[in-house]
Amino acid sequence: MTTYLRPATSLILLMTLITGAVYPLVVTGVAQMAFPEQANGSLLRDDQGQVRGSLLIAQAFKGDAWFHARPSAADYATVASGASNLAPSNPALAQRIDDSAAQQYIEAQGPVPLDLLTTSGSGLDPHLSPAAVAYQLPRVAAARQLGTQALQALVEQSTLQPLIGPPVVNVLALNAALERLAPASN
Repeated sequence: MTTYLRPATSLILLMTLITGAVYPLVVTGVAQMAFPEQANGSLLRDDQGQVRGSLLIAQAFKGDAWFHARPSAADYATVASGASNLAPSNPALAQRIDDSAAQQYIEAQGPVPLDLLTTSGSGLDPHLSPAAVAYQLPRVAAARQLGTQALQALVEQSTLQPLIGPPVVNVLALNAALERLAPASN
């Protein structure tokens, strides 16, 4: 019996040490050296060094003076992140989208872009399409008493072109740049 027990126990302890301690430490060390910003959560800091959020996670911005992110089924909570799991045929989903569209609709601008009405798979997608950001320009410009041209230039500076896929705008980074350009009066 000890002929089998001793090697099995030794192997379990060795593999626990390798996979539970050595490997995670090596991967963490390589990540810290090669990609320190990403390994530490892609945190966005203000001028005083205070963390304002992660560029990887959407946040709720309330009020007309801010660009709003996509809706979140989990109300932007990372612990309960996830989709609403409502099927396209579900009347509750159609009603929620209709309500959101009615709330955000501006007649002179046409239909509300879909990424302002639908949630992402995680409910925490920090990016919007440039069209969804452009739809919000008049509201933000009026609230901040800025010209739409100044905001459009800010949006163009904040637009990212990923290696694969369409251009996107990170809403947190855009709102941080907006606050530096013209601080909100609240």
